[in-house]
Amino acid sequence: MTEQVSQRAIEDAWRDVVTTARRTAAEGLVVGTSGNVSARVGPLILVTPSAVPYDRLTAQDTTVVDIEGKRVLGDLEPTSELPLHLEIYRHTDALAVVHTHAVHATAVSTLVPELPPVHYMTAALGGPVRVAPYALYGTEALASHMLRALEGRTACLLQNHGTVAHGQSLDQAYDRTAQLEWMCRLWLTAASVPGHTPSLLSESRLAEAAERLSGYGRPR
Repeated sequence: MTEQVSQRAIEDAWRDVVTTARRTAAEGLVVGTSGNVSARVGPLILVTPSAVPYDRLTAQDTTVVDIEGKRVLGDLEPTSELPLHLEIYRHTDALAVVHTHAVHATAVSTLVPELPPVHYMTAALGGPVRVAPYALYGTEALASHMLRALEGRTACLLQNHGTVAHGQSLDQAYDRTAQLEWMCRLWLTAASVPGHTPSLLSESRLAEAAERLSGYGRPR
């Protein structure tokens, strides 16, 4: 199957996967070897391996599976959260997935079934971010819960666990992850003020923001 994708494409994608994984650690979204990152190149999924610190990953550690999870390149075991990644690639047009244990987002996942829409960037993720019910890490049950929480969304929270975001590139998936963590921190900060309740955005205001964001960065 690797013959269907050029060696150069695999090398470039792996470099981006490692760079993004290291970025999650450098910016405090994961600790140690927690969290994982993947990218899709044609029929192949490049994913961070299990229990290997990101700063030790090299080109020789390239880990590749097919859409069924069968390892087709590399000697290392894929991340234990491979089911999460595969479910997203099977059911969406995503080309990249980032999973983290970001502190504020994980805290929110223990408090509410959905992150309240405290900021218009909620619209950039498809709407209020849902919390997938808890299930043991690395299980098909967790992947199934996550997929339902992602319906119509590009990110979700995993109860007592962390975050998942996907996109058309690793940069986009990472940006959505960072935005989600920031919004969780914002809500926790506002909600902690005694005697005050954070104001929330209505569906109409989120729809208005979504329309404006859809043209963001495009030439006028």
